[in-house]
Amino acid sequence: MKQFSHNTVIIVAGPTASGKTAFAIRLAKQLGAEIISADSRQCYKELNIGVARPTPEELNEVPHHFIASHSITDEVTAATFADYALQKVKELFLKNKVVIMVGGTGLYIKAFCEGLDVIPAIDKSIRENITASYEKYGLEWLQQQVKEKDAAFFAEGEIQNPSRLMRALEVVEGTGKSVLSFRTGKKEQRDFEIIKLGIRLPKEQLHQRISERVDKMMEAGLPDEVKGLIAYKHLNALQTVGYAEMFDYLDGKTTLTEAAELIKIHTRQYAKRQMTWFKKDEAIKWIDTNADTVEQVLTNQI
Repeated sequence: MKQFSHNTVIIVAGPTASGKTAFAIRLAKQLGAEIISADSRQCYKELNIGVARPTPEELNEVPHHFIASHSITDEVTAATFADYALQKVKELFLKNKVVIMVGGTGLYIKAFCEGLDVIPAIDKSIRENITASYEKYGLEWLQQQVKEKDAAFFAEGEIQNPSRLMRALEVVEGTGKSVLSFRTGKKEQRDFEIIKLGIRLPKEQLHQRISERVDKMMEAGLPDEVKGLIAYKHLNALQTVGYAEMFDYLDGKTTLTEAAELIKIHTRQYAKRQMTWFKKDEAIKWIDTNADTVEQVLTNQI
């Protein structure tokens, strides 16, 4: 087993459906380590099928943290995750010098590694009004509002991501300034080492895996899972791929086949945005799990 002289967090990042969980579990077992999930949706205990939560068998193989740890009624942000994960690694370092973090939520990983810029507190009523309007008028309305009020964010932001758009609109309405103006570029120093690994697959293979995953979700009962969440469809946690499309199906706006196809399309788009984010991080060492075994990665990349 590889020995670590300093406390170290190994981050396994990459797009959805790239095989991060399976690789991280193999890596954790090899190192006797535990896993912290850096996924903004798998932390919700009410969400399972639609977020591709690790199976009970996978969760039994290696202890996982930040999985089903919160409720969809909780406000969970990148800052929430960073606080949780920083405290958790302290605890885990008492047992082992290495901790594995795995996930595709780039902002959560960034917050953990570098900290977050401080944005003034925003009156809750502003967010409530934005959320209500988004539910009534939809994504195009939200995009137009951000384009008009925070053109700088719109130009570089994730314009298909309702959560980020609502946050940008909330900040500009609450402070009169673009959310980008609060980015200082100052990075917090951590008292442990960080190694970042990125999993990448050929686009065709990734798209095939996404398609197969969505088919399995449908077979596993995604429509029934979403049906049980109708009372909560207004919550921010459910304004997301896999759930939004199924709510439209349940509202009679699409057929089940159309909803499944839209989930595939939107998941591919999300995977592309994830890769765009991670490619900007020069610290990531890219691996191909088709060719690289855990042993090879430990020898060559860590």
